[in-house]
Amino acid sequence: MKTVLTIDGGGIRGIIPALILAEIEKRTGERICELFDLIAGTSTGGILALGLVKPNENGEPAYTAAKLATLYEDKSERIFDKQFIRYSLKGLFDERYSNEGIEEVLEEYFGDYRLSDSLTYVMIIAYEIEKRTPWFFKCFGNEHPNFTKQSGDLFMKDVAQATSAAPTYFEPKRIKIGKELFAFVDGGIFANNPAMCAYADAKVLYPEEEELLVVSLGTGSQTEPIRYEKAKDWGVANWAPAIIGIAFDGLSETVDYQLRKLLPLQAGVERYYRFQSPLEHPDDALDNVSKDNINKLKEMAEEMIRSRDAEIDRLCDLLVSAKEEGSG
Repeated sequence: MKTVLTIDGGGIRGIIPALILAEIEKRTGERICELFDLIAGTSTGGILALGLVKPNENGEPAYTAAKLATLYEDKSERIFDKQFIRYSLKGLFDERYSNEGIEEVLEEYFGDYRLSDSLTYVMIIAYEIEKRTPWFFKCFGNEHPNFTKQSGDLFMKDVAQATSAAPTYFEPKRIKIGKELFAFVDGGIFANNPAMCAYADAKVLYPEEEELLVVSLGTGSQTEPIRYEKAKDWGVANWAPAIIGIAFDGLSETVDYQLRKLLPLQAGVERYYRFQSPLEHPDDALDNVSKDNINKLKEMAEEMIRSRDAEIDRLCDLLVSAKEEGSG
């Protein structure tokens, strides 16, 4: 059995999948990059994915999932610097935040490590705005027949910034690949839930594999209703902010529907796990980094872990069995 992990976008809400992954590491006694054959992520999920596959100087996983979860508590105010909004008109006619903060944090976490240093296969999703095309930063290993050099061997910190350059929040990320310059924004605009993209690549990576296990981690779905009485008279100004959330949730739920059909129970064994909950108490904003909201996000993750305890145990058993089968 080959195993695939995917992590949605969602800004500060990335603390939710980080805590679920920390629970999986705690129960299995294994690191995430040792349990999965392919890890894919979009936006904040892309940053987590890269953190999970980054090695240290000894060639071992540099960060536990629990350590990556602390990134959201310790560094979020540096990334989403509210003073930048307070003293400017940014966000209306320009991006809301300076890139300086996120660049400093990504430099601290990733340094000069490159995609080729990844400890397992990884796929990070972004969108190139000048060529108007989806972009998949991949490292499938030079030895693999399906290795792609489309993205070059880029610095992890640059790829992390490209996938998380959310329109209106941060300016696009310029990256030179070969002799050409590219401009990337957040891959969430077309694949906030990257599970189907990862599934498709896994089918190519492992064409002979009959058993695929896909674990898809969400960052919470919006619950605020859009009332007909208000929406019926909306124009562009009112629909613009609402349509982003609708598109993100709609696309994510569509991918969930597709994978449930493609990966049904096989001999009584679940092959697709989706961890997602409605944002009933935490704010659904990508940049609400208040201590109160972060605590609510943590509580939401803890409640999901409690309510799906037996399911997480079954998943952990499957992951450990797949690892042992692969090394046996």
